[in-house]
Amino acid sequence: MDIAIALRAFVRTVERASVTAAARDLAVSQPAVTKHLRNLERHVGARLLERSSRIVRPTPQGQALYEASRGALATIDAALEGVRHDMGTIEGPLRLHAPSCIGVRHLHPIVMAFQQRHPAVTVDLILENRDIDLVYENFDLAVRYGRPAGQELIIRRLGLIRRILVAAPNFLARFGPIDTPERLSEIDIVSSARLLSPRDTLALQHRSGETLDLPAQPILRTNDAEVISATLLQGHAAGPVQQLLVNRELAEGRLVRILPEYVVRPTEAFLAFPSVRYMRPVVRAFTDFTIAALRKIDGIDSTENDAFRLSPDPGDTIPAPCGIETTI
Repeated sequence: MDIAIALRAFVRTVERASVTAAARDLAVSQPAVTKHLRNLERHVGARLLERSSRIVRPTPQGQALYEASRGALATIDAALEGVRHDMGTIEGPLRLHAPSCIGVRHLHPIVMAFQQRHPAVTVDLILENRDIDLVYENFDLAVRYGRPAGQELIIRRLGLIRRILVAAPNFLARFGPIDTPERLSEIDIVSSARLLSPRDTLALQHRSGETLDLPAQPILRTNDAEVISATLLQGHAAGPVQQLLVNRELAEGRLVRILPEYVVRPTEAFLAFPSVRYMRPVVRAFTDFTIAALRKIDGIDSTENDAFRLSPDPGDTIPAPCGIETTI
């Protein structure tokens, strides 16, 4: 029996609470994982896992072995990856999760640029708007909106996601200028559901620092970025968006910023990775590369004051490409 392979199968089964999922993550068959687990239990002379029709979980002896062996395996991985790093090699798989909008418009180009620099890196880029368990679902990294909690995570702050108010020129041609918050309350808006309060109020912040809970008239609530984009660009409604996702549309004049002295309450963004794993050189290199690239984007601010210092005056345009908001 190869004890290292058996322990890896055991550790992943505990983390996934499933032999089938562990086999999929390890790219081996389910019978192979079952055989490794059976041999390991025979080797230590103890039952390590309790199995039911729904879940697999460690026995007390199994939990003790898991706590000890995951650190030992991480040390082995560190030694092997350390040699590769000393040789200047950044290679191997990278599994990355992010919200779909920022992933399509910004993270995907960053991934391709990283692979041009390190061709031996393969990336699984999963873009979807849901919360995940990085350990359970076997991700190396995740872009998160809002401070991650409830997991064994190490996080690095990206900044504050600036949200602004925009409308299409044909919308303004029909409804006239929107130059006061009260006027904004009178028009139809499109927004993600989570950005509005249960009473349909929108939290605005003035450049003076004052906050305002503004009554809103949401004609459409959605968590789909393409729906928000089409709704805004067709002039069906105005609405709040992440600026980093509408820079191109603003620059081309297809969207216009309204109430530029206000921003919508920002969300803090983070890059997170599991603390229970050794940070492989490819993960470390991609983290440093990505954080530097994302922080250069117009629309990710270091502090709340930057949202106003960098915000354009009415009529100004903003360079750099992007798309439409999805709030998670």
